[in-house]
Formats: sequence, C-alpha cells, structure tokens
Amino acid sequence: MENPLLYQIGISLIPGIGDVNGKKLISYCGSAEAVFKSSRKSLNAIPGMGATLVNNILNQKVLLRAEKEIEFINKNHIKALFYQNENFPQRLLNCYDHPLLLYYNGTADLNAQRIVSFVGTRRATDYGRSVCRELLEDLVEKEVLMVSGLAYGIDGCAHRHALEMNIPTVGVLGHGLDTLYPSQHKKLAKDMLENGGLLTDFMSATKPDRENFPKRNRIVAGMSDAVVVIESNIKGGALITAELANSYNRDVFAVPGKLGETYSRGCNFLIKTNKAALIQSAKDIAYIMGWDDKKAKKQIQTELFIQLTDEEKTLMSILNDNKTLSIDKLVIHSGITPSKVAAGLLNLEFNGLVQTLPGKQYKAL
Repeated sequence: MENPLLYQIGISLIPGIGDVNGKKLISYCGSAEAVFKSSRKSLNAIPGMGATLVNNILNQKVLLRAEKEIEFINKNHIKALFYQNENFPQRLLNCYDHPLLLYYNGTADLNAQRIVSFVGTRRATDYGRSVCRELLEDLVEKEVLMVSGLAYGIDGCAHRHALEMNIPTVGVLGHGLDTLYPSQHKKLAKDMLENGGLLTDFMSATKPDRENFPKRNRIVAGMSDAVVVIESNIKGGALITAELANSYNRDVFAVPGKLGETYSRGCNFLIKTNKAALIQSAKDIAYIMGWDDKKAKKQIQTELFIQLTDEEKTLMSILNDNKTLSIDKLVIHSGITPSKVAAGLLNLEFNGLVQTLPGKQYKAL
C-alpha cells in the first residue's frame, strides 16, 4: 500500500499550485493521491487549471523530492500534519490560505483550549521585555499555549519566559526543521522541544529567506485565539501578523507606549485605528477573551435568555457557534434585517451577553 504522505507532500511541491489551488484540486479529485493519478482530461475540466498547471501536475518528478522528505521526517521523528487530519491545528482551517501541510517537532497540543501568540520588534526595549514577562506571569493560571516566531527580541523573550513559567510554547519557523535561524536560539529551541515545539510549513533544506517570514506570520496569527503585540515600529513583521489576525477575525491586543517612541508607534497605531484592543495587563486579555469565571457567565446567560426576543435568541445562537462575526455576516446567517440585527446586538450588549470588538466584530461572552 502506498504511503498517502508521499502525495500530500508532493502536491505542496507542484510549481504554480500553492495552498489555495492545492485544496481546490484535492476537493475536485477526492484526495492528494487522486490528483496525481488523474488524467489530463479530468484535470483540464477543473476550473482555473490551465495547460501549464496541468503539465506541472502530470510531471511526477516532485514525488522524488517528496520521498527524500519522508526519509528526513522518519529519521528525525518529525510529525507531518496534513490539513485533513485531526492533529492539524484546527483553528487554521478557518483561514482561507492555510497550509496544506505542516511539519512539527514537539510535545505541545496544537489544538489546546487557549492559544495566545506574542509578537513584537526584534529590537525589544527593557520596557517591552518587562511587559512580556508580566503578561505571561498572569497568564500561567489560564493554561494557555504561547506561540511566537522564535526571532530576536520580543519573540525570544516570550519563549524564554514561557519556559521559565512552565507554559508550553511553540515557535513557528520561516525555514525547514533541519536548521535554525537565528542560530543563537539553538539552545532555546532545544528546550522548547521538551515543553512546546517547533512548527513550519517549509520542507527541509529551505533557507530562512526574507520572503518566508510573512508567510510564517499567517500561521502565528491563524492558529491563535489572540495575538498580543508588545512593541513594534509602524512597519514590520508584528504589524503584518496583526493585520493577518484581523483578517482571520482573531482578537488582537496591543500594549500602549510613549508618544514618539520608535517601538511604540506600531502598537499605538493599532489602538488608534481600532485594529487592536488596548491592554494594560493580562486581566484585560482574559476579560475580553471570556476566560474568566465561565460558569458564572453561563448562569447569567441562562437567566437572561428567557427575556430575549426571538431575533436576539437567533443572534446569540449564531454567535455562540462562531468566535467572532461582523454585523454583515450576522445579517447573512440570521436572515434578519440589518436594522433589527443592530438593535438586537445593542440590547444583547446592554445585558452583558455580547461584546463589541475592534473592527466592528461581535462575540458572545
């Protein structure tokens, strides 16, 4: 029996396909293996598959490279996580551009109940490092998984403090698992394997090229419930991650800083433009995320639910089934007119059942 992983890796290597088209191909053909065993006629019938892409699919040379990768995976005890498997980070499935395949070395549960990512500048200040530590200290009792990018600065600081506090922590890499960048973090990465892990969608022998890191950031944002920006200039990887998180309807938080300070500009900008909620402590994160006293909140919800109109009950049901939704999506899902949705949300917010988030998103409490 052929190893399905051979074709799962192979489809991620087909030139010109990428993650989005790869999923389309698998959807039409039924499996990664079926893609490689389909006829030219069948492939031509798939919308968007031009002659060049079809030729690339029919050229089976990528499977030779996939065989080498399987050898590397087996030799180094790496887990290959295909997006159709239950061990794949399920939160990523809500992101349209999620990877087809991830490579993972570690012990942490990538589908932990609460996942928070810390991001920030590579040139962290004493203030940023201090805030990073304080936030993590207060998150210990929330039993979170902490994710970051294992870069210099805030990333490395967050991983180190997480390990000190016995918080599992995962580093998402912009290269393959056969190397480590920056090399100064090798000891840190080794320690993370004992209580966390290393995750990437790049194969072995992939160099840490500049263009890989924005792609890496989509995983940091997409697999998290909340993204915390501690320090950042007005441009940079942390701001890219925050923008991606907003596009995925994730909760984004930012630590404010002094006006005019270089590495406070990004955080202050996110807060000013309602792209992140201002936080002063981890209590703010826990409150907005609904991580505090869930039993009491559920009791309040039960007591108040009988006082709600049919429209409000419908909205609550939809919000309970989704992390966050915009008012437009609530209108679509509920079939209720925009004016009634707006009025219903206002009443639900007054009753403490719904919270308005940055970007006009709504979530059930």
